[in-house]
Amino acid sequence: MTIKRPKEEKLIREATDISMRILFELGQNVKKGTKTIDIDNLAGELCKKYGVKSAFRNVPGYDFNTCISINDEVLHGIPDQEDVLKVGDLVSIDFGIIHKKYNTDHCWTFAVEKVSKKDLKLLKASKEATENAVKKAISGNYTGDLGYEMNETAKKYGYNTAKEYVGHGIGKNLHEDPEIPSYGDRGAGELLEDGMILCIECQVIDGSGRTTISPNGWTVKTFEGGKAGMYEYMVIVRDNEPEVLTPMFDWSVIIK
Repeated sequence: MTIKRPKEEKLIREATDISMRILFELGQNVKKGTKTIDIDNLAGELCKKYGVKSAFRNVPGYDFNTCISINDEVLHGIPDQEDVLKVGDLVSIDFGIIHKKYNTDHCWTFAVEKVSKKDLKLLKASKEATENAVKKAISGNYTGDLGYEMNETAKKYGYNTAKEYVGHGIGKNLHEDPEIPSYGDRGAGELLEDGMILCIECQVIDGSGRTTISPNGWTVKTFEGGKAGMYEYMVIVRDNEPEVLTPMFDWSVIIK
């Protein structure tokens, strides 16, 4: 959506503030021995505490509050009773709420207690790729400018992006136009305009970038078994620099 009134901006800011608080608390529970279904249940409890609804439960056929993806799971991981976190796991928590009709959607990848140099490099590349694209969310730029930044950053580190999955607009619907692929050419794609609310996301893969969908019909995994990292920010497109609605830049990656 494109913000046209101050009230709209006020409500979306309220929504992102609550959503960040919840995602931060979920991240603090990324610990050895924790089951991913327990993190998802906590998300439901926190939604009730803050008087909001889970955005993901509003997706047809999806019955969870979060998507939690581990190691070679790229995105759309289903929380499960059998998924018990281990030291060194990379855990992406994708989460969103509905607050007074406005949706949020953002993601952070955490590591359980410690992380190898190899995995830390992957997370650094994933985070940097997304944040470089965020800087380009300026009116007059194009979606291709953002995609170019994500793809080039991943390649700089020797990785690839998951090209089948895209960032997107957001507002009273979880997914709105424009689509924002994690690759592209400068000056190509859709024109960005002042007031647009975007979810800028990038999945960076240690491998070819090819993916496969698990038998559960949701979880996307890397084709070769390499690990993946995902970060997603919500921003408002502005004339000079973007307004970041979910300023998670300084969040810790390693949870001890």
